[in-house]
Amino acid sequence: KRHPADFLLWKPDEAHIMKWESPWGAGYPGWHLECSSMAMSLLGRDTIDIHTGGEDNIFPHHECEIAQSCGATGASHFARYWMHARYLQVEGEKMSKSKGNFFTARDVFSGKVTGRPVHPSVLRFELIRAHYRAHTNFTTKGLMDGATTVRRWVDDAVMPIIGERYVKGSFPMELVPQMAELGVYGANLPAKYDCAELNNVAYGLIMQELERGDSGIRSFASVQGALVMYPIHEFGSEEQRKKWLPRLASGELIGCFGLTEPDYGSNPGGLITVAREDGDEWVLNGAKMWITNGSAAHVAIVWAKTGGLDDVKSIRGFIVPTDVKGFSAKEQKGKLSLLASDTSELVLEDVRIPKDYILPNSKGLRSPLMCLTQARYGIAWGAIGSAMACFDEAVSYAKERVQFDRPIAGFQIQQARLAEMLTEITKAQFLCLQLGRLKDRGDYTPQQVSLAKRNNVNMATECAREARRLLGASGILAEYQAMRHMANLESVYTYEGTHDVHTLVLGEQITGLSAFWG
Repeated sequence: KRHPADFLLWKPDEAHIMKWESPWGAGYPGWHLECSSMAMSLLGRDTIDIHTGGEDNIFPHHECEIAQSCGATGASHFARYWMHARYLQVEGEKMSKSKGNFFTARDVFSGKVTGRPVHPSVLRFELIRAHYRAHTNFTTKGLMDGATTVRRWVDDAVMPIIGERYVKGSFPMELVPQMAELGVYGANLPAKYDCAELNNVAYGLIMQELERGDSGIRSFASVQGALVMYPIHEFGSEEQRKKWLPRLASGELIGCFGLTEPDYGSNPGGLITVAREDGDEWVLNGAKMWITNGSAAHVAIVWAKTGGLDDVKSIRGFIVPTDVKGFSAKEQKGKLSLLASDTSELVLEDVRIPKDYILPNSKGLRSPLMCLTQARYGIAWGAIGSAMACFDEAVSYAKERVQFDRPIAGFQIQQARLAEMLTEITKAQFLCLQLGRLKDRGDYTPQQVSLAKRNNVNMATECAREARRLLGASGILAEYQAMRHMANLESVYTYEGTHDVHTLVLGEQITGLSAFWG
């Protein structure tokens, strides 16, 4: 007795549980498998929890999470793969003492944890995260369960305040340390820098849930992780990674990304911010526009030319503390979109930074574009979250709103709206799921990310508009979500590469002919 989205959308907290008791009998009491949602089983890939209940079991009060790779088996074969499950067991010392609060995939492959196959045809299993979960004295990191935890946090911490903050035009800074505790900053970066080290599908689901709350919330996390932490990790020295990444992951520091300029948006290679060497320092001059987190940032990743203005190959990245002399940030006023987000202009006037604050492995325009590809991937997922929020609200409102002596959900025109929204959201999720799998394998392209960003943001924009229309006059009120998401998505439609630019990126990939350079 649930609406169709409960079966087709990823809603881990509204799970349909499937259980299968251990075939090994009384020697393994309380062991079972759980399928977190019907949607995941239909996709042929699921997060499976293995629980043990009872002090005498091998895993007293522990929970291990395993991702099952079933390929394109389809739903018809899913039950068979349940019967081919692989249990884990600890050999020797219990992991609660050997690894503190959690252990990683490295433990599995080092022999501390071994698998016991039930059937020779079992497909490969990937341990994406396993952690110690005591009923008392547990940590937030140990409890974090991807999208489920973030979804509940969004419901509890974001939804009650975001409408009011949007109207006031202020970003809820009190959420910054909470998101850090959840591990959302740089969640797909290595654990050695205090990051969550999740795979890209899990990371994408987190972005989906954050934007279900508001595009400004997801934008904050995207900039912090994909546009600040990623370039430091990808192009920085090991010393820079150790110095900056843990502090950014913890939320101690907030970062921003300075590429776009007042006169150079879709053509970032034309940027005119410059950096010149002066003894043991770099001196930067220029301006950046439409910078998320700009006024709140402690550190900026600034892209500048170290050669002539026509030398695109001389573009390099720099780590610029925002408290240095000559650096200023001015909040962008007059926005009608992304009101619960910090958007600023950055000005650099003879800003001096140490010579080793350059990102040594950044070279040319390709480097900042690689950062944008990371952010666009998160946006493709995030847009789905906005669409889901609008869809859920539209379904709820349609069932409760009575006209002509019946709920408007019973009228064909509203059912057609809802069916179309659900269909497009589900298609977008399949698109992102496949893209995430490719990204995890290192087998994806920037053009594929462009396709996903272009499609999903456009889809979400249409869903928000249809939801607003279904809500009628109520749809323009801040207490409802649809118009807020609709306005936000107009910005998302434009930033990180406009819809039209991504169209031309795909056109060039298809034809081999560039529309940019003739």
